[in-house]
Amino acid sequence: MSDLLKDTVESYNNYLVRLPIGCQEISDLLRKDHIMDAMNLITNFSEGVIWLTTANDFFLKSNLQSELNAKKIHEFLYEVNSGLEIQDYILIADMFEYEIKPFFDECPAIEFTN
Repeated sequence: MSDLLKDTVESYNNYLVRLPIGCQEISDLLRKDHIMDAMNLITNFSEGVIWLTTANDFFLKSNLQSELNAKKIHEFLYEVNSGLEIQDYILIADMFEYEIKPFFDECPAIEFTN
Protein backbone atom coordinates (compact mmCIF):
# COMPACT_ATOMS: atom_id res chain seq x y z
CA MET A 1 0.00 0.00 0.00
CA SER A 2 1.37 3.40 -0.93
CA ASP A 3 2.35 5.98 1.66
CA LEU A 4 -0.20 8.39 0.19
CA LEU A 5 -2.97 5.84 0.66
CA LYS A 6 -1.86 5.05 4.23
CA ASP A 7 -1.68 8.75 5.13
CA THR A 8 -5.08 9.41 3.58
CA VAL A 9 -6.65 6.51 5.50
CA GLU A 10 -5.15 7.79 8.75
CA SER A 11 -6.40 11.34 8.14
CA TYR A 12 -9.81 10.04 7.08
CA ASN A 13 -10.20 7.92 10.21
CA ASN A 14 -9.03 10.75 12.49
CA TYR A 15 -11.47 13.17 10.92
CA LEU A 16 -14.31 10.66 11.05
CA VAL A 17 -13.89 10.38 14.82
CA ARG A 18 -14.07 14.16 15.28
CA LEU A 19 -17.11 14.75 13.07
CA PRO A 20 -19.84 13.78 15.59
CA ILE A 21 -18.27 16.11 18.17
CA GLY A 22 -18.30 18.94 15.65
CA CYS A 23 -21.91 18.21 14.70
CA GLN A 24 -22.97 18.49 18.33
CA GLU A 25 -20.98 21.70 18.73
CA ILE A 26 -22.71 23.23 15.70
CA SER A 27 -26.09 22.26 17.11
CA ASP A 28 -25.27 23.70 20.53
CA LEU A 29 -24.00 26.98 19.07
CA LEU A 30 -27.13 27.42 16.95
CA ARG A 31 -29.37 26.78 19.96
CA LYS A 32 -27.41 29.37 21.96
CA ASP A 33 -27.91 31.86 19.11
CA HIS A 34 -24.16 32.02 18.36
CA ILE A 35 -24.91 32.06 14.66
CA MET A 36 -21.59 33.37 13.32
CA ASP A 37 -19.56 30.82 15.29
CA ALA A 38 -21.88 28.07 14.05
CA MET A 39 -21.57 29.34 10.46
CA ASN A 40 -17.78 29.09 10.67
CA LEU A 41 -18.06 25.51 11.89
CA ILE A 42 -20.64 24.67 9.21
CA THR A 43 -18.21 25.94 6.58
CA ASN A 44 -15.45 23.77 8.06
CA PHE A 45 -17.86 20.84 8.26
CA SER A 46 -18.85 21.24 4.60
CA GLU A 47 -15.25 21.41 3.42
CA GLY A 48 -14.35 18.43 5.60
CA VAL A 49 -17.11 16.15 4.39
CA ILE A 50 -16.37 17.07 0.78
CA TRP A 51 -12.78 15.99 1.48
CA LEU A 52 -14.13 12.73 3.00
CA THR A 53 -16.07 11.96 -0.16
CA THR A 54 -13.02 12.73 -2.30
CA ALA A 55 -10.89 10.45 -0.11
CA ASN A 56 -13.61 7.81 -0.36
CA ASP A 57 -13.39 7.95 -4.16
CA PHE A 58 -9.62 7.51 -3.88
CA PHE A 59 -10.12 4.46 -1.64
CA LEU A 60 -12.55 2.86 -4.05
CA LYS A 61 -10.19 3.44 -6.99
CA SER A 62 -7.43 1.86 -4.88
CA ASN A 63 -9.62 -1.21 -4.23
CA LEU A 64 -9.90 -0.36 -0.55
CA GLN A 65 -13.28 -1.20 0.96
CA SER A 66 -15.23 1.81 2.22
CA GLU A 67 -18.80 2.02 3.46
CA LEU A 68 -19.15 5.80 3.38
CA ASN A 69 -22.47 6.81 1.84
CA ALA A 70 -21.41 9.85 -0.18
CA LYS A 71 -24.91 10.29 -1.58
CA LYS A 72 -26.30 10.71 1.96
CA ILE A 73 -23.61 13.28 2.75
CA HIS A 74 -24.59 15.30 -0.31
CA GLU A 75 -28.22 15.12 0.81
CA PHE A 76 -27.20 16.48 4.22
CA LEU A 77 -25.30 19.35 2.60
CA TYR A 78 -28.32 20.18 0.44
CA GLU A 79 -30.66 20.12 3.44
CA VAL A 80 -28.33 22.29 5.53
CA ASN A 81 -28.04 24.77 2.68
CA SER A 82 -31.83 24.85 2.31
CA GLY A 83 -32.19 25.54 6.04
CA LEU A 84 -29.61 28.30 5.86
CA GLU A 85 -31.42 29.95 2.97
CA ILE A 86 -34.54 30.35 5.10
CA GLN A 87 -32.51 31.03 8.27
CA ASP A 88 -34.21 28.20 10.17
CA TYR A 89 -31.45 27.66 12.70
CA ILE A 90 -33.53 25.37 14.90
CA LEU A 91 -34.11 23.05 11.94
CA ILE A 92 -30.39 23.06 11.17
CA ALA A 93 -29.50 22.43 14.83
CA ASP A 94 -31.92 19.49 14.89
CA MET A 95 -30.45 18.10 11.68
CA PHE A 96 -26.91 18.24 13.04
CA GLU A 97 -27.87 16.65 16.35
CA TYR A 98 -30.47 14.07 15.30
CA GLU A 99 -29.54 13.15 11.73
CA ILE A 100 -26.00 14.10 10.79
CA LYS A 101 -24.27 13.29 14.10
CA PRO A 102 -25.81 9.78 14.35
CA PHE A 103 -24.88 9.14 10.70
CA PHE A 104 -21.21 9.86 11.41
CA ASP A 105 -21.35 8.00 14.74
CA GLU A 106 -22.18 4.90 12.70
CA CYS A 107 -19.63 5.39 9.88
CA PRO A 108 -16.96 2.72 10.17
CA ALA A 109 -13.29 3.56 9.98
CA ILE A 110 -11.25 2.28 7.06
CA GLU A 111 -9.20 -0.73 8.03
CA PHE A 112 -6.20 -1.96 6.14
CA THR A 113 -3.54 -4.54 6.71
CA ASN A 114 0.07 -4.41 5.67
